[in-house]
Amino acid sequence: MYYLTLLLAMFHVYKALCEEIFWDTTVTLAENLTLECVYPSTDTLTQMEWFKVNTQEKESIAILSPTYGAVVREPYAGRVYFSNSTLASNGMTLSFRNASEADVGFYSCFLHTFPHGPWEKVIRVVPSDNFEIAVPSNSQTVSEPGKNVTLSCQPQMKWPLQEVTWEKIQPHQINLLTSCNLSQGRSYASKYPRQILSNCSQGARRSFITFPLVTASDSGLYRCGFKASTGENETFVIRLTVTHGEHNIQNFLFVAGGAGLLLLLVILITTIIVILLKRRKRQKRGLFKEHWDTQNKAANNYRNPVSTNQPSDGAGEDVYVNYPTFSRRPKTRV
Repeated sequence: MYYLTLLLAMFHVYKALCEEIFWDTTVTLAENLTLECVYPSTDTLTQMEWFKVNTQEKESIAILSPTYGAVVREPYAGRVYFSNSTLASNGMTLSFRNASEADVGFYSCFLHTFPHGPWEKVIRVVPSDNFEIAVPSNSQTVSEPGKNVTLSCQPQMKWPLQEVTWEKIQPHQINLLTSCNLSQGRSYASKYPRQILSNCSQGARRSFITFPLVTASDSGLYRCGFKASTGENETFVIRLTVTHGEHNIQNFLFVAGGAGLLLLLVILITTIIVILLKRRKRQKRGLFKEHWDTQNKAANNYRNPVSTNQPSDGAGEDVYVNYPTFSRRPKTRV
C-alpha cells in the first residue's frame, strides 16, 4: 500500500512537471519589459491580479482594485508598476524596470468581471529575438482600410488533422488568434482584443480567418499552423498589408499624372495643328498674290501705258487704274 501511494504521488508530480502551459501571447525579453493585458469585452472589471506561473504554483506579483488601488508585492516592489492604473480602459499593462534573465517565464493576467466572472490571459516571456526575421512569408495580401479581409490556408499533408492555429507575428511579440481542435470541432476562446471570425468544424481540410473592417494596425505576418494526428506539423505565413490610404494616394497621383500628360499632349497637338494651318494659309495667300500679279502684268502688257502717237501737249494722255478706262475725245477747236 505504501509503494502504491508513493507511485501515485510520483506520477502526479511527473504529470505536473511535464504539463505544457498554454499561452496566449509570446513576447521577447527587454530591459524595459511590458506585458499587455486588454480585456476585449465591455463587462465591469471588479479586480485584477498579475501572477508569475510555475508548473506547480502561481506567485502573486501585483493586484489592482478600483476601490483600494494598486499593490505590488515583494520582491517586485520598486521595479514593477502598472502603466495605467485605472480599470476604465479595460487595459492593465504591467511594466518592469531593468528586467533580467530571471524574468523569463510565464505570467498570468487574471481578471474578475461582472457579470461573466473570471477571465485569464497567459503571456510567455522568452529571450530576446526578432520573430519576423525567423518566419519569411509564403504569400501576400493587400487591402484598403475599411474592407473585410479573409486569409485562408490548406495543408498539403494527407494525414488526418488534429489541430489548427492562427497567430499574428510581430517583431517582438506573437499573439494567438484562434486555436481549433479539428478532431472534436471545438475552438479555444482567443484573448486577442481584435474581433476575428474563423471556422472550426470537425474533419475540415481548410482554415480561414476574417477581419471585419481592417485598419492599418492589422498589417503584419499571420501564421497558419496545422498539426496531424501523427505529430507532423505544417505552417503557412501570409503577409497582410493595409495601405492606410497610401495606395489611394498613389493611384490618385498616377491618374492625375496621366491626365496631366494627356492634357499636355492635347495642347501640343493643338498648337502644331494651329501652326500648320497658319503656315498653309500664308502659303495660299502667297500663291493667290502671285497669280493676281501675273494677271495684272498680262493686262498691263496688253494695254500699252504710253501711246506712240500722242500729241506733244499731252492732251490725249490716258491714265490706267484698277478698273476699265476710256480715252477722252479731244475738244474740237473753233
